[in-house]
Amino acid sequence: MQEDQKKLINSLFIPALFLFVMWMVKFTEFVFGSRFSFLGITPLELRGLAGIIASPFLHADWNHLMANSVPVLVLGGALYYFYSEIANKVLILIILLTGLWVWLGARESTHIGASGVIYGLASFHLMSGIIRKEAKLMAISLIVVFLYGSMIWGIFPELFPQKNISWESHLSGMIAGIVLAVFYKDEGIQRKKYSWETEEMPDSDDDITTDPDNEPETPYWNTPEPDKDELTVVYHFKKSEQK
Repeated sequence: MQEDQKKLINSLFIPALFLFVMWMVKFTEFVFGSRFSFLGITPLELRGLAGIIASPFLHADWNHLMANSVPVLVLGGALYYFYSEIANKVLILIILLTGLWVWLGARESTHIGASGVIYGLASFHLMSGIIRKEAKLMAISLIVVFLYGSMIWGIFPELFPQKNISWESHLSGMIAGIVLAVFYKDEGIQRKKYSWETEEMPDSDDDITTDPDNEPETPYWNTPEPDKDELTVVYHFKKSEQK
């Protein structure tokens, strides 16, 4: 039990640090009355490249920040708990791929917020659990669908005509998570395979060799008849008469 608790605490460290930076940025903006949104992703402009790294930590207002805080902690914690071996690579690549695709193909605007990373984490958990067919990971997939399944609507621009909703970040993050789940399908925790699943049966045409010193005894019904030259002794038992 203590080991599981330690693993849980360790798995929350990076997501909590990510969350801390998000809140510190907004708190700094509040205290100094400034806005750092200019550091977001501005597509196809050199100054917008910095936003690939900076944008997940920038939020328009407190409501925007609070809406993204719990998913970052929950999905990020699950990533580091169940996929500790590849968690750093997955998180970094989700940030980079999502940001790069937004910079390359999003509409002309400044894109900020951690929602793209959240979509990436959610789709990674969902697809990875399905691919690996491991009970715990499939359970996480179902939880993601239950808690964040409604996020699927965030990738359809006709449902969010407002300028302040970056559906491009949502779509880019979702695709990044799916791609990484497929790419890392053979790394990290795997479904336990039983011996009967991995045992290879010999083909009928294969040669079968036996150890003469360890051959099984021939059943009595397959015992060959003795040669005619051999002496055969036959015993007849006469049933005793009862008096």
